[in-house]
Amino acid sequence: MSYQAYTTYTTKVTPQSEPIPGSNQVPNTAGGHSFEVDIWTRLNRFLILGTEGGTYYIRQKELTKKNAKSIRKCILEDGKRVVDTVLDISDTGRAVKNDPALFVLAMCAGLGDDFTRKYALTNLPKIARIGTHLFHFAGYVEQFRGWGRGLRKAIANWYLLKETDKLAYQSVKYQQRDGWSHKDLLRLSHPHTKDANKDLLFEWITKGYNSSKEDEYKDSLNIIWAFEKVKSVQTDVEAAKLVEEHKLPLEAVPSNLKTPKVLETALPHLGLTAIIRNLGNYTKHGILTPQSDALKLVTSRITDKGQLQKARIHPLSVLQAMQTYKSGKGLKGSGEWEVSPQIVDALDDAFYLSFDNIIPTNKRVMLALDVSSSMTWEGCGGMPSVTPRVGSAAMAMVTMRTESDYLVTGFTSSGGWSESGISILDLSPKMRLDDVCDRLENLNFGGTDCSLPMKYALENNLKFDAFVVYTDSETWAGDSHPVEALRDYRKKTGIPAKLIVVGMEANDFTIADPDDIGMLDVVGFDTTAPSVMSDFIREDLQ
Repeated sequence: MSYQAYTTYTTKVTPQSEPIPGSNQVPNTAGGHSFEVDIWTRLNRFLILGTEGGTYYIRQKELTKKNAKSIRKCILEDGKRVVDTVLDISDTGRAVKNDPALFVLAMCAGLGDDFTRKYALTNLPKIARIGTHLFHFAGYVEQFRGWGRGLRKAIANWYLLKETDKLAYQSVKYQQRDGWSHKDLLRLSHPHTKDANKDLLFEWITKGYNSSKEDEYKDSLNIIWAFEKVKSVQTDVEAAKLVEEHKLPLEAVPSNLKTPKVLETALPHLGLTAIIRNLGNYTKHGILTPQSDALKLVTSRITDKGQLQKARIHPLSVLQAMQTYKSGKGLKGSGEWEVSPQIVDALDDAFYLSFDNIIPTNKRVMLALDVSSSMTWEGCGGMPSVTPRVGSAAMAMVTMRTESDYLVTGFTSSGGWSESGISILDLSPKMRLDDVCDRLENLNFGGTDCSLPMKYALENNLKFDAFVVYTDSETWAGDSHPVEALRDYRKKTGIPAKLIVVGMEANDFTIADPDDIGMLDVVGFDTTAPSVMSDFIREDLQ
């Protein structure tokens, strides 16, 4: 292995408040200097992490504006690549939410060249998989273009390409969102079909229920018939029967009839996403009791890796569900419940199962977690109970459960190197995820100096093949930059150590040098991230 392949060593060091001479470092919003990520890295960060809530140093509106400008540059440079990137991240479930993908697709459909616009609209059904997605897209695309023939045709195709029974279910479950309804979109797009059942469905959506055609609905569109029927029933027994026989979604049931009986009846055919979101509600209504069939059903589905992947359940969604469920109360005062340990354990398992299969590196790895105040300002990806600090702990646990030779540290204000701001964290892979998150939330924080892991390793004669730093890259503290500390470590130990920077926010910056092949910048909450990191650490670079 050639050490020279990584970078040229220099003894010069520069305070993080200043740029490294001759580098392309730029000021970050915390007052330090970092490397600016390229537009394609920013696109990936935006699609995976989004900008909901903003960051500690930059607010959501400004961050969204900066991302949009960067995406625009990507579209001008290679519109097809942008659409393909959206397709890959959205279709594989790598992003916690689909809104960023829909927003970028709308930009491509409105701001791209002729090919890009057509390509984006052609792929609309692959990105907008459910009615809510379509409504979001309709809202986004109006910012960039009018309702011309191409857009109307794309919307029409969305309805025409779906199987009639699945479209009927969508029409009942997702009736309207964000000021849009299926009636609005059908009247704008005017899809024409020779399928009698689909034509009947379109008629129902645009004109309402025609009682003279009740037999046709019952024979061909039974979920529509059941939806209209449940509006007039008087008891939960009647409602439960309709739910069971016609697999009515809970959204179709009037609020006054959503009793424990109806909820339990609906449970077997609920989607996995709906189950995870409603764990508190089901517990509150006494359905998920110890040793009950409902509890066994829920835990078995939550811990089924195949179902998790098929439903595109993102690790961050699981983490959010765990944080909310273990609190014993809804985020918006929507009731309280007695926490079931079995549910928490199942969610703990589900978090690790939601990642791609990870092969251990069998290398020596040092993990360094940024626990500063900037990592607690907002939730990740629009998840209010999951701060970047909690998220970094969760991601670190994936590595801890995979690797055998590791050390976990945090940029804290006490312990170990207290004066320099790093501490060894007393964490174990046998700990439950929620306990780890709680422990990190209670740590004292200090200024983040991402050069400290390498300095600490040198000071204590510790041998590591890789350093993994979880941060928002909004660093400013320290008398030298992380890249300089890494090069010093490589020089003095003879170990061609690698540095992986896991970005927990969708901002402009990274502490990893893009010109050093031994450094890697990773988007944090990505189902593929641990596998990518593992492959990078394991790979021998010549």
